[in-house]
Amino acid sequence: MTQTPAAYGTTLLRVTLGFALIAHGPYLKPFVFGMDGASAFFDKLGLPGPLAWAVMAVEAVTGLMLVLGLQTRYAALAALPVLLGATWAHSGNGWLFTKGGWEYPAFWALALAAQALLGNGALALSNALGHPDALGRFPKAQPLAARQAA
Repeated sequence: MTQTPAAYGTTLLRVTLGFALIAHGPYLKPFVFGMDGASAFFDKLGLPGPLAWAVMAVEAVTGLMLVLGLQTRYAALAALPVLLGATWAHSGNGWLFTKGGWEYPAFWALALAAQALLGNGALALSNALGHPDALGRFPKAQPLAARQAA
């Protein structure tokens, strides 16, 4: 990938999202809330308590993948359902994040969707391994006339 300012901007988004997922997954849940507290919160929402462990694992793995730039698009897409679920979980608190509303997780979900569209950016492990764009392996679209002539 060409190392343009846009590529570095994509990297900044990728690394920021990755560290935020790590902070909210393997740090916040076990060390701040405790996994019992996180499980109780899931129970209160009507979700199985053990789902808190799965969410923490997804946040940890996808966060690390984003920080490293490893299969960035897949990592962002894998984390997206977690943030959509968080948006739903906070929807009863109104919109503003200051009251625990859905504004912040919805922003994260949209940022993850943008990252999935943008790809790795610069300084990504996938680039160094020769897999610069996991979802970019699909053949490029050709005009219908060109396909018929082939």
